[in-house]
Amino acid sequence: MRKVAELGERKVIQVIINSLDKMPNMPVPFGDDVSAIKIGKTTLAVVKMDMLVGKTDVPPDMSLRQAARKAIVMNVSDFAAKGVKPIAALVSLGLPKTFNEENLKQISLGLNEGTREYGAYIIGGDTGEASDLVISCSLIGVCENQILVRRSTAQPGDIVAVTGEFGKTAAGLKVLLEKLKVPKEIQKPLTEAVFWPKARLKEGITLAQAGFLSSSIDSSDGLAWSLHELSVASDIGFTIDFVPLASEAIEFAKLFNLNPLNLGLYGGEEYELVVTVKREFWDKAKKAIENLGGKLIKIGEVTEEKRLIAKIGGETLPIEPKGWEHFKN
Repeated sequence: MRKVAELGERKVIQVIINSLDKMPNMPVPFGDDVSAIKIGKTTLAVVKMDMLVGKTDVPPDMSLRQAARKAIVMNVSDFAAKGVKPIAALVSLGLPKTFNEENLKQISLGLNEGTREYGAYIIGGDTGEASDLVISCSLIGVCENQILVRRSTAQPGDIVAVTGEFGKTAAGLKVLLEKLKVPKEIQKPLTEAVFWPKARLKEGITLAQAGFLSSSIDSSDGLAWSLHELSVASDIGFTIDFVPLASEAIEFAKLFNLNPLNLGLYGGEEYELVVTVKREFWDKAKKAIENLGGKLIKIGEVTEEKRLIAKIGGETLPIEPKGWEHFKN
């Protein structure tokens, strides 16, 4: 029998799903960013659970307060991708016995900071002993069924867009994990991208409520993997002609002789939204996000042919199904 290290997170999840009785008439299928149940004729209770583990999710020099806030942001980002406002959170903490009272205070401050930043509150949870820090968060919200944006409804001809630039987090993680020396002017923005992630909640809610989107996902597992997830769910392909890269990531790539495109496509943990926009709504969608002070950047289009390619710099390259995956990375 294969071990989980051989299976990887996605096959682990599939093994579990294959052993479950499927709830009839699930409003959101297994594999999307959130789960939901009907609580009225057209109303959904939306739930998301995500878990942060010290060994795999907390890089060197990240404080406990930052780690706890990140545990909340991870969940909020998935709500953002669906266009749903979070209301409340439940948090379970696995704590090593070596933690002291100040450690607990910093974790609590980070949890509160994350939820209040996005308009939610922590309403309860659980604590237990663990060999490593574990912060498991469940986020709860309510929305009308027609508002929630699925992964499975992109259509050929739709415009593919993202809410920000890529590459900073991948570069920042390399700086922290490999203890790389970089100029101060790029070190701070690279590491801050790791320590202070931002969920694009306002952008997701605005686009969803206006009905501009045909599908959406958050990019926490990497831009390339997010595109592949949308491709499988919607049974379509993508032609990408632009990958917006942060200037600091480009500079970092030059310093260490790396391909900046790889940092942008295969990094992960950037919490931007990857959306498909109905072509007739593109101008309105772009303007709506600019009115919020944000960005909506066109990167390509949805194709009927089920392949993912990038046409950049006169070259046509395959976009590989690579990104962050627990048990393998």
